[in-house]
Amino acid sequence: MSGKIAIERESHTTHGAYRVDIDGAKAELTWQAKGGARIADHTFVAPELRGQGIAAQLVEALVEDARQEDFTIVPQCSYVAAAFRRHPEWRSLRAPTES
Repeated sequence: MSGKIAIERESHTTHGAYRVDIDGAKAELTWQAKGGARIADHTFVAPELRGQGIAAQLVEALVEDARQEDFTIVPQCSYVAAAFRRHPEWRSLRAPTES
């Protein structure tokens, strides 16, 4: 798959998601609100969509919204945590960890 995909954003007070549906195959990144942060808790991409960069685009949409809406991100999901390690320039968007 080349280029950007259409990502549907769902945002409620306590939770939300970034979703993609391509010919019935689905992908999503879900989050839970905690104060001024969003806890990215789950990323899923249907097997037939894997390897096309869709999960990366879901995370990028979350990061873009964090910049525009002024919230931080807790990368609880292993995929989102790995994306943050690959992108040190996102450091300022990462929520402080509790000690």
